[in-house]
Order: sequence, then structure tokens, then C-alpha cells
Amino acid sequence: MRKPVQFLAIAIPALLLLAAFIYFLPAIQSKLGWRLEALWADIHYALNPPEQAVFVPGAQATGVIPTPLPPTAQPSPTATISLAATEPTEQPTLPPLPTLVPTPLPPQASLTGILHQYQMWNNCGPANLSMALSFWGWDGNRDIVGEYVKPEDKDKNVMPYEMEEFVEQETDLDAVVRVGGEAQILKAFISAGFPVIAEKGFEGVGFDGWMGHYQVVSGYDDAAQTFTVQDSYKGPDLTIPYDEFLSQWRAFNYTYLVIYPPDRRQQALQILGLQAYDNFNNHYAAQIALDETSSLTGRDLYFAWFNRGTSLVALQDYTAAAQAFDTAFALYPQIPEEMRPWRMMWYQTGPYFAYYYTGRYQDIINLATQTLEAMSEPILEESYYWRARAYNALGQSEAAIGDLEQCLEAHPEFEPCMQELSLLGVEP
Repeated sequence: MRKPVQFLAIAIPALLLLAAFIYFLPAIQSKLGWRLEALWADIHYALNPPEQAVFVPGAQATGVIPTPLPPTAQPSPTATISLAATEPTEQPTLPPLPTLVPTPLPPQASLTGILHQYQMWNNCGPANLSMALSFWGWDGNRDIVGEYVKPEDKDKNVMPYEMEEFVEQETDLDAVVRVGGEAQILKAFISAGFPVIAEKGFEGVGFDGWMGHYQVVSGYDDAAQTFTVQDSYKGPDLTIPYDEFLSQWRAFNYTYLVIYPPDRRQQALQILGLQAYDNFNNHYAAQIALDETSSLTGRDLYFAWFNRGTSLVALQDYTAAAQAFDTAFALYPQIPEEMRPWRMMWYQTGPYFAYYYTGRYQDIINLATQTLEAMSEPILEESYYWRARAYNALGQSEAAIGDLEQCLEAHPEFEPCMQELSLLGVEP
């Protein structure tokens, strides 16, 4: 009887090691790994329903309110990249430019030459950016983009400004991110030969609840009242009714990203018009959101107030932004649980900015903690970053250092967290 026991004692660990080795092979991971992660997430959310968590702002300043840093010194709530050579301090006017956009726009336009890619698990941003770049002849893929924008493949989100940075740093193309988009500007870009990446809300079969999503908009048809999109989750050449597309787009302040070759910069400027300027663009988006707060109800009203706060943060009106976010969070419990956008803080950082620069550090800690605890895997560098800054502002340096180290595990070499650690006397 000893020999079988000895054999099993050797064979079982060996089989486990072999299984682990096979599991972590890239080919197996790409086909099986994400399915197991999705299963674990489903189990976690079933046992800990994230839609039931409600954040209640305390609205109390606790300590000295810091002076805002320049936008380039910290993660951005939205991209603030201007096509203009200089940033005006007042509402700008564009110099006279030749008319490059047909007026009126054609009733239909469709772009071809976009190489469709499925995102697989947790690769929406890289897949969509790769698709948009393929239109301009870039021969990379989602994996190349992913290595740059999300070194930790379990990172839950890629921000628009991170996608813009990849284009600027890793290709010979340029890009611009804007908010407050409308159907007309999408049509103008498409009819002029520019596909557009839109950041939207998304609900569908195969996952739990609302989440953020990107789509490459490649066509439109006024007769059918539809946009054509390249969707990394559902497939190529999907048509979406205008009203449905705009409703989903609202969830992200109508954010869009346009890629263009340097020699077509003037054409992109002409299409954007005054939206080429950060200041004008953010005021414009803030006004859209304010207008929508008087006409919408339910979840859409929550999105409108959230968008209002995001644009006011970009304008550094932090007091008004905090009030807008407070209003949004107060509306959240009124949304039916099955419709609650409980992943919202995976993709947005505006409330952290607003509460930090109004001295509401405990609100940041509470909001970041709730966000991280609701995740099946708490891998979200922005939440660790802002919670660390709030801890530090309250004199809790050890907790701040711990969060900054977690931040760098979630996103290795994330520059804002490395800077904060250095300020605390810790070598990143």
C-alpha cells in the first residue's frame, strides 16, 4: 500500500504544477484565463451586490484647502489637449480658415478600411484605439496598445487622455479629445474622412449591469437615422439609432477622440471650430449638461449632473463642481437598482478633484473605498491615488504610502503616484 500512497504524493503536486504551467501559457490565458476571471467576477458580484452600495457625501471640509496644481501635474478628469498653439484666457475666436467641411453635410457617409478587433476580456480601450489607428495605416494591434496604456492587464479602465497620449508618443499621428459632442460634429468628421472614438455607457448580454465602453463611429445615414459603429464587444458594422447612441453617449459627457495625420491638422481645426479651445469646449459642455438637468429624469438626470460637475472641474470651479456631484449622488438612490451605473467611478475622477480642492478629504476616502471594495479585483490606480492624497492631507502618511504602493501595483510607473511617493520621501 505504500507505493500507491508515495506515487500519489508525488503525482498530485506534479499534476498541479503542470496544470498551473499550462494555465499560464499565453495561448491558454487568451482563451481560458479571461473566462475564469469573468466567472469569479460574477460570483463576487452575486455575493456582494455592488448596485446596493450608495455613496452619501458628507459635505464637510476637513483641513487646509490646497491650491490646485496645473492640469499637467496630475491625472486629468477629462483630456485637456488643445489643437490651438496657445491657450487663450478669454473666449477665443479662430483665425479665418478655408471651408473644408461640406455645408450642408451629405445625408450619408461611410468609412472603410478599419480593421475590426474584438476586445476579449477587459481590453475595450486598446481594441478601439487599435481599430481607429488601423484606418490611418497603423499596423499594430490591441496588445501593443494595451502594454502601453494598461501595463497591468486587469486594470479596469483606460482614460481618453491615456489613449491620446499613446497616439502622440507611439505613432506618427496626432489626436484630440473633446467633450460636449453632438451628432452634427460626428457627421462632420466622418464625412470629411475621420473616424471618431466615442466613450459611452453600455449594457448588453454577457455581463452584469451598466459599464463604460468605447466605439469607433465610422458612418451615418440620415434617412435611416442611424450611426454605424465598429464595436469591440458585439462586432463590426453595427447600426445604432441616433437617439439611442446619444442617450448612451450622455453617460460620459459626450466625450470623443479624433485621430488625424499632422498634415490634416488644419482640417481638424476647421471641423472643431471654437471647440478646438479647451476653455470654450468645457464651457460648452457645462452648458449642455445644465440645460439637460432641466429636461431629463431618472438615470439620465444623474448623468447630466455628473457631467456638469466634470466640466466644472475642468474649468477649475471646484466649489460648483462639488455641488453638482453632490446633486448627482443624491439622485443615485432613486435609480432602480438594476439600472444603477455602479461602475461609474471606474471611469471618472471628477468627484475626487472637486472634493479634494474643497477640502472634503473624508468624502474622497469614503468614495474611493466604496469603489475599490465593490470591485471583484480592486485594481484602479486613480482611486488609490486620490485616496492617498486625502490620507496625506489628513496627516495619515502611512496609509497614503500604502495606497500609493497599491497604485503602482495596479499601474506600474504611473507617474502621479511615483511623484507623490517621492514627495513623501519614499523611493518608488
